[in-house]
Amino acid sequence: MLTIGNIPLKNKVILAPMSGVSDLPFRRIALRYGVGLVVSEMVASEALCTGHPESLMRADGEGINPHIVQLAGKDPHWMGEGARMAEKAGADVIDINMGCPAKKVTSGYSGSALMKDLDHAMTLIEATLEAVSVPVTLKMRLGWDESSINAPELAKRAVDAGVQMITVHGRTRSQFYKGKADWKAIRKVRDVVDVPLVANGDCCSFEDADEMLSQSGADLVMVGRGAYGRPWLPGHIAHYLETGEKRSDLYGEELAELVVGHYDAMLGQYGLEIGVRAFRKHIGWYLDANGSLAQAPQGFMKGLMTSLDREHVRNMLHEWFMKTPMRSAA
Repeated sequence: MLTIGNIPLKNKVILAPMSGVSDLPFRRIALRYGVGLVVSEMVASEALCTGHPESLMRADGEGINPHIVQLAGKDPHWMGEGARMAEKAGADVIDINMGCPAKKVTSGYSGSALMKDLDHAMTLIEATLEAVSVPVTLKMRLGWDESSINAPELAKRAVDAGVQMITVHGRTRSQFYKGKADWKAIRKVRDVVDVPLVANGDCCSFEDADEMLSQSGADLVMVGRGAYGRPWLPGHIAHYLETGEKRSDLYGEELAELVVGHYDAMLGQYGLEIGVRAFRKHIGWYLDANGSLAQAPQGFMKGLMTSLDREHVRNMLHEWFMKTPMRSAA
């Protein structure tokens, strides 16, 4: 059985940490449909330590077990303090972000920018490891650009220091999310580490998961954007990898109840006005994922995305998604 330290892994699929997406409501849905692990949105370590409300909310893992908090930062002191604070608040695992390509993150010399200076990256890893007793994991990209593919070196140094799981997105930072993830390149990390290895990037179907594991030599796959509008997909992929059975996407009553429940959970998490805004992207993804976005009548989307009449929106969502026909497996 695969483990992160002494924590057993339920299956081979992890929901990726995605800013603005994998909040507490989304993670809970993914877990309900069988994904093995979920990871919090990226949390800025210094902001967490200074009590920033959004950071505290992002780090919340009420009802999630094991609870993994992903931290980002550029200062060893704040990484250590942030990890210590997250552990004290109930985190079972601390994940370090060295993969985020967003300019606002890399311009502050955090995220994937850290792959330009592995010595500095290691000071952050070591500070985190020294601060906590729970397992520490690391997420990275292949490198900063094509001329500096250094994921194997960083992974080996991190594991030698005590990191207990490595996740690699099969792109460089310079690629952002363009092109196709290079799953074969992840195998060079497999060759140098013996802890659980997770392949990330472009896992959107059952076949993708098979190919990712085969090409990368990884132990697990991480599903990110493939779960947009289909938060059940990571769990369905996990079930497929265990049994070979391809479960179909949700439709009809089950899908309607999930979407309405997600809407309610978002409003419960953020309050009415912020919750409505935060749920807009999910409405679009749900409609797009089931092929009904283009069929929406004029004014339908605007009504869903702007109305503060909770019961009206709930009824609109339920009525629309009840009509969703059964679709084939991913």
